[in-house]
Amino acid sequence: MNLAKFPRRGYVTEPTPLEALPNFSKALGADINIYIKRDDLLPGTAGGNKTRKLDFSMADAINQGADTIITCGAVQSNHCRLTLAWAVKEGLDCHLVLEERVKDSYNPEASGNNFLFQLLGVKSVTVVPGGSNMLGEMEKLAEKLRAEGKKPYIVPIPGTRKCSRLEENLGAAALRFTPEELASLDGELRHTKMSAVFGGTAIKK
Repeated sequence: MNLAKFPRRGYVTEPTPLEALPNFSKALGADINIYIKRDDLLPGTAGGNKTRKLDFSMADAINQGADTIITCGAVQSNHCRLTLAWAVKEGLDCHLVLEERVKDSYNPEASGNNFLFQLLGVKSVTVVPGGSNMLGEMEKLAEKLRAEGKKPYIVPIPGTRKCSRLEENLGAAALRFTPEELASLDGELRHTKMSAVFGGTAIKK
């Protein structure tokens, strides 16, 4: 898929570094050389590879005339933090629906992302029990906002609805290397591995 044909906001302008991990490689032995793609250095509030998807999602929201973003995640969700941060940059309201997977684990006065939600100016935080229908909860909030005259746009996470062809291919986009990076490896790249929780970065068809 040619991702260049989809509108984006231009959040990702430079390739993130490909960094060698010699100590880790030595510990593994067997003539293995491990490298890490430093997507933690991407722009946004404290970085993270979710920005790659949000580059497209925010462009779609703006093109549709949205003035409000709704998304969901766990109570300390990095996805929610970055979605909120980019919404604020774009001048859009942002509402979060948080899933309390461990009972009584949400604390609005907590540090980490909970603190950043407030610092960044989240419009509302709705906390629902673990196992809730997250897409349904977001759609319920969207309906309420529409009744107030808002134009909400839902940024889903995998599992809340069937992913689009674009979202299916964003994982591959995250693993693309520049010619300079490939040249620096001198033919050493044999396998790529990607960590995933929800699979938002590494969705398989």
